[in-house]
Amino acid sequence: MIDLKPINIDEKTTVLGVEVKLPKTTLLAITTDIGYIMCGALDVGLLNDRLSSRRIIAGRAVGVKTLEELLVAPLESVTHTARDLGITEGMTGSDALLRMLR
Repeated sequence: MIDLKPINIDEKTTVLGVEVKLPKTTLLAITTDIGYIMCGALDVGLLNDRLSSRRIIAGRAVGVKTLEELLVAPLESVTHTARDLGITEGMTGSDALLRMLR
């Protein structure tokens, strides 16, 4: 099952949350028009190395089980292109999304 949920991260900003329920796991992502944050299933190394030409803006948080947790969890890793926007490891998911929206 796939659930799409609008998520308000401040009074005027709504982003899209995606939950993909799979056997024994749930994939979580929250996306903006230019980038996204995701649960531990995201392979940031792959995005930085083999897909670097795509300049993907993304961050990964581990140990999250809900979209709400993904918003408040510190990012464990980010892509090089996300770093160019000022998104860093340790930043909360919601702070990273707000930087993507600037």
